Amino acid sequence: MSWKNRVEVLPSRSIVTQRWALLLCVASFCAGMLFTNRMWTVPEPKGLARSTSAESEKLNVVSEGCNSRILQETQDIYKEAFKGHGSLQNLDKTISNLEMELAAARAAQESIRSGAPVPDDIRMSESSGKRKYLMVVGINTAFSSRKRRDSVRATWMPQGEKRKRLEEKGIIMRFVIGHSATSGGILDRAIEAEDRKHGDFLRLNHVEGYLELSAKTKTYFSTAVNLWDADFYVKVDDDVHVNIATLGDTLARHRSKQRVYIGCMKSGPVLSQKGVRYHEPEYWKFGENGNKYFRHATGQLYAISNDLATYISINQNVLHKYANEDVSLGSWFIGLDVEHIDDRRLCCGTPPDCEWKAQAGNICVASFDWSCSGICRSADRMKEVHRRCGEGENVLWSASF
Repeated sequence: MSWKNRVEVLPSRSIVTQRWALLLCVASFCAGMLFTNRMWTVPEPKGLARSTSAESEKLNVVSEGCNSRILQETQDIYKEAFKGHGSLQNLDKTISNLEMELAAARAAQESIRSGAPVPDDIRMSESSGKRKYLMVVGINTAFSSRKRRDSVRATWMPQGEKRKRLEEKGIIMRFVIGHSATSGGILDRAIEAEDRKHGDFLRLNHVEGYLELSAKTKTYFSTAVNLWDADFYVKVDDDVHVNIATLGDTLARHRSKQRVYIGCMKSGPVLSQKGVRYHEPEYWKFGENGNKYFRHATGQLYAISNDLATYISINQNVLHKYANEDVSLGSWFIGLDVEHIDDRRLCCGTPPDCEWKAQAGNICVASFDWSCSGICRSADRMKEVHRRCGEGENVLWSASF
């Protein structure tokens, strides 16, 4: 064979080889499909398998069960959290009350050490550990007010055995007075003689003076809360008419509350002009001229709960005194969580106002003339006011607080 023939045969062999190669590739592909039963399937991540419909339903049931269980557990957690919050609040109140009682006990102990007399009924109350009184009524009086005191004794303040019966019902009543600048002088001796006759005074470690009423108020509450354990401590002026049973019933309604401040709430103008009645020397602290005081109870009669009286006793050395005692008392409670109760029955007018209200069945707690900041000429008119506006003696003795 010549060289030329060899050259012509080579291309035909090359073509046959390519066809067989193509056929082999197709056959291999088909064989692969036959044995693997998969065609261009994206491989799933290792360790995960495609779930069937039944498995999907099972997963859905489990998922719903988990969700409901998690929701229930979350609700339970919130309930427990709210219970815990309430328990913490109750615990905080309990601790606060215990701290105040401890401070009051320490103050009483200091009073005993300093030589202050402690009545037998106070020792009995301390030994039993039980609260004995509903209220202590302190009647603010002065050395020159003997006729006023006698008018009160003759009307709304029980005397002798009746006053002892009143104390058994849970009500303490005392005229409140300090001592003169010259201790042991004629003024003090006159009060001592009057006290020996009636036994209805609470003597304070305080120098009497009109400009010292704020200090006297602070000393009264501090002394009273250390002598008698009561729910409320009342301060009233000796030229005001009071219905004791109605007062007791009014206070008893708030017995379960904490930090209560009860009275006829007002907000009078701050008087910057010197020489006028109720002048406020520290007027600049209340802002511009013409401003009014913060809301506070009028000074003729107001009541505070045991915890507030204890607060005054504990902090008496740092409580600021303004010129007007009712303003001072209101300022001591600013910043505290105190409930102000405005009860207009504590500031009725004299007849015919209180008389009309009594006839309508709305007996007043206290009556006085606003123009005189008390009953005008109270020594002469107290009996008339008592006759026309008094609740009646039987009401007091039949009352149950």
